[in-house]
Amino acid sequence: MAERERTQSNDAPREEREERGGRGGNNRYFRKPKTDPFEADKSLKIDYKDIELLKRFLTPEGKIRPRRQTGVNARNQRTLARAIKRARHIALLSYTDDTLD
Repeated sequence: MAERERTQSNDAPREEREERGGRGGNNRYFRKPKTDPFEADKSLKIDYKDIELLKRFLTPEGKIRPRRQTGVNARNQRTLARAIKRARHIALLSYTDDTLD
C-alpha cells in the first residue's frame, strides 16, 4: 500500500507532538472554578426582598441562571431559587422579561 500523507495533527510523530506541548489538546473550554459569591462575601444574604441581588441571577428573559453560570453552590442555589419564586409570587419580580415584542 502507498504511504498516505499526514494531514491531521494526530498523525504527527510523538516527538513532534511533545515539542508542541505533548498530550492534552485544545483548552478552549478550560475555565477557572467559580466561587460562590455568598460564601466569598458573608455580608451578602439571600433575601426575597433584595430585588437587585436576585436580578443578578436571572437571564434577560427572566429565567433563573444555572449553577454552572453563576458559581453558586447547591444549597445557596436552592435558597436563591426559593427567594426568586417568592419575589415573583408577591409581584416584586416579573415572571418574564419586561419588554413586550
